Amino acid sequence: MKYIIPTIIVLCVIIAIVFVFRKKHKNEIQRLDQKKLQIQNKPVLEELMKVKSLNMNGQTEEMFERWRNKWTELMDIEMPKIDVLLFDAEEQVDKFHFGKATEIEREIESLITEYDQEMVKILKELDELIGSEEKNRIEIEQLKEQYRSARKTLLAHQYSYGPAAEPLEKRLETFNPQFEEYDQLTESGNYLKAREIVVNLNDEGQTIFKLINEIPTLLTEIQHKIPSDIHEIRNGHREMEDQSYFLVHLEILDKLNQIEENLAEFKQKIAELDISLVQHRVNEIKDEIESFYDALEKEVIGKKFVDDYFVEIGEQLESAIEATEKTAKEANAVQKSYHLSEKEAEVPTNCKQQLLSLRQRYELLAVQVQEEKSAYSSMEEALKELKVSIEQLFEEQDQFADRMKNLRIDENKARATLDNLKRLLHDTERMLHKANLPGIPEEMDARLEEAAERIFVVVNNLQEIPLNMDTVYKNLEIAEKCIEDVHNTAIEMLENVQLIECIIQYGNRYRNSNSAMHQRLLEAEDAFRDMRYTKALEYAATAVEAVEPGAMKKIQVLAKNEV
Repeated sequence: MKYIIPTIIVLCVIIAIVFVFRKKHKNEIQRLDQKKLQIQNKPVLEELMKVKSLNMNGQTEEMFERWRNKWTELMDIEMPKIDVLLFDAEEQVDKFHFGKATEIEREIESLITEYDQEMVKILKELDELIGSEEKNRIEIEQLKEQYRSARKTLLAHQYSYGPAAEPLEKRLETFNPQFEEYDQLTESGNYLKAREIVVNLNDEGQTIFKLINEIPTLLTEIQHKIPSDIHEIRNGHREMEDQSYFLVHLEILDKLNQIEENLAEFKQKIAELDISLVQHRVNEIKDEIESFYDALEKEVIGKKFVDDYFVEIGEQLESAIEATEKTAKEANAVQKSYHLSEKEAEVPTNCKQQLLSLRQRYELLAVQVQEEKSAYSSMEEALKELKVSIEQLFEEQDQFADRMKNLRIDENKARATLDNLKRLLHDTERMLHKANLPGIPEEMDARLEEAAERIFVVVNNLQEIPLNMDTVYKNLEIAEKCIEDVHNTAIEMLENVQLIECIIQYGNRYRNSNSAMHQRLLEAEDAFRDMRYTKALEYAATAVEAVEPGAMKKIQVLAKNEV
């Protein structure tokens, strides 16, 4: 038994493998049979029937016969071979000859691929032939219509084409023989050859019809519009020269001569039907002519500006020089009373030097205007630069004059501020002496003395000749801050003194019942008599808060009301 069971198992496995291989080959044979049917069902016959609607002559008839014979051969001879091979393969599978079956299947696959390629080739050629007939019919009608329209236009407007009329006529004459050849080829069934003629006519038509549309416009530009513009510019140029305009630098006449030479060359190019370069160059010439108009207009505008503003700018320049000299005298007078920085003191001198330099440039421009040998556009630009420079110097001088005028105002403001500071310091000292104090602390005395010294420094600054207002304002600012600090500190000290008195008065109610409280208040009173007011406030506040937490808030309200 130990040998029988394993043997049975092995046999079962072998049988299972065999049936698996058998199933696999059956599926492959079925797939190949379906692929064969797909080839047989390709619409070759239907496409061949479409060809019969064409002229069955010549090339078309030969191709039809070739395609039909090939299709018949595939259907009647080659496909049955595949059927036989499929039967053989199935028979080999039933006999479990899987190796032989595989060889047959490969052979079938190869034949099917070969026949499929043949079918695809036939269908492609059929589509090309049938499509060519339809495309030819549509496009040839369009070409004939375009040809008739172009010929009609050329005959009706022959003058508009100038030297290009004859070569265009010759190019159009080549269309008729090709139309006739197309008709002959179509009648004889040579659709593919006819297709070549249509393609060539299309290429030629795109070129010749474009020329017929564009040449009249191009010739109008070359023969009329551009020459008219050239004539107008020459006349304008001559008239402007008669009016003393200097135009040599523009070189317009030389450029116009070159353009006229180009126009003659363009006519020859058009006669040769070569217009691509001509179109590009004509556009450039039109832009160039526009620039000539702009350049001449710029000179006219320049002359008007020179005529309108030349004298005015000269007068403005002289006024600026006079104003500078006046400002310089005022600056000398001011410097006797007030100190000016080196940079400020040099403003009138520098302005005058720059204005004298501008006067030299103006005088040179005056010579150019008189000689009439310079472009008005360049003189306009130079005059505008002069005008801007003069205005800038005027502004600089105005700022300097305002600075000098403000020196006296600044001095008066400084003296008024100083008087206010003296008064505030005096009031602060008076307030301290009138207060019911044991005395004024040394620190406060020192700060009052410092404030007095700051006032003394400013007083000395204001007595100097020439007066340096920058120094005055610098020291005045220091003094102002010092005195305000002293005043605020004095007020704070007096408020603390008032608060101490209120605290002690409030704490007196606890003295008889609380010895510790009494002792702390004694310490506060000793500190107060020693003019240690901050320490006295600390002792008194601590004593009261220890006995009655929150009492300080009440006392502060009372003290504030008393103040």
